[in-house]
Amino acid sequence: MGGYKTNSGDNLKRVWNIPATQVRYHKDGTFFMPVDKFPAALCDPNGYVLFKTKEEYENSSYLELGNRLNVRHGIWRIPGYVKMK
Repeated sequence: MGGYKTNSGDNLKRVWNIPATQVRYHKDGTFFMPVDKFPAALCDPNGYVLFKTKEEYENSSYLELGNRLNVRHGIWRIPGYVKMK
């Protein structure tokens, strides 16, 4: 049984006006479901990083793509990270 969801990609997209079609959220900014609609954004509690195209996303050396998306040191280390808090 899940608890009350306080944050989600869709919620942050609205609150932060993220210019993306698909937005994913993770509390630590390290582990996400993959995205397949672009532009796409990955969020943590303090900000987000935007990927304008599939190519930009797939070619990022910061992302480990698989069944799940791993960002080993957190999205805040990715160039272009937008700090919101």
